[in-house]
Amino acid sequence: MHSDEFKANAVASCMQPGMSMAAVAMANGINANLLRRWVQAAEMRPGVALPDAPPTPKRQVANAPAFVPMQLPTKTAAADIRIELRRGTTSISMTWPIDAASECAAWMCELLR
Repeated sequence: MHSDEFKANAVASCMQPGMSMAAVAMANGINANLLRRWVQAAEMRPGVALPDAPPTPKRQVANAPAFVPMQLPTKTAAADIRIELRRGTTSISMTWPIDAASECAAWMCELLR
């Protein structure tokens, strides 16, 4: 499937200092396990000189899109304050406008005295 020259170049690329088989395999579009078999086979053949490694092709990474800030909708508060009080058999349910929260607090203090 792959030519002997392709295999030899891939194996030679693995022999470069600091080069990983995974990186060479990915750059050449082959499976790392297949490349490992080629390297082992080359090491088993004594006296076979490996060619100088060609430069490893760089993978092209698509340009990442620029950051685009978005305005998120603000979380709207409830339009009213809802209060439910129960004391014994008496139950009170009250709805108060949010704009008058301080008056609601004063009323609650007076009620609970």
